[in-house]
Amino acid sequence: MMSHLLDALERGEDIGHYGRLVFAMVARHFVDGDELVTLLMQDASFDEAHAMSLVDQVTRRNYSPPNRSRILEWQKQQDFPICPHMDDPDEANVYRDLAFPDEVYEHIEAYHERKAGAEADADAASARHAE
Repeated sequence: MMSHLLDALERGEDIGHYGRLVFAMVARHFVDGDELVTLLMQDASFDEAHAMSLVDQVTRRNYSPPNRSRILEWQKQQDFPICPHMDDPDEANVYRDLAFPDEVYEHIEAYHERKAGAEADADAASARHAE
């Protein structure tokens, strides 16, 4: 998938909002910010100011790379195929194909722990309210 996106960028294609977002969320872990801006600017519909803004947003908010289901969900919202082979269950599984820095996995684990804690708190509050 990342090769597909990179090839499309190199051809100057418009990979769509979510294509650029996915690319930035993944690529930021493998290239520096300036290089990422340069890569994104190859999209003929995306100028330097927008590329810098996207890279800043993804970095500042520390977005984790999206999972396959999120990528497929986003793909439905645009014309450009982020994932060229949707029928292949391994396609667009960036966690299977790429080795991210440990911080990415730690960030995801912390998110799931917070989510589980919030759900447990909500369940307990609901049970108390039902009594």
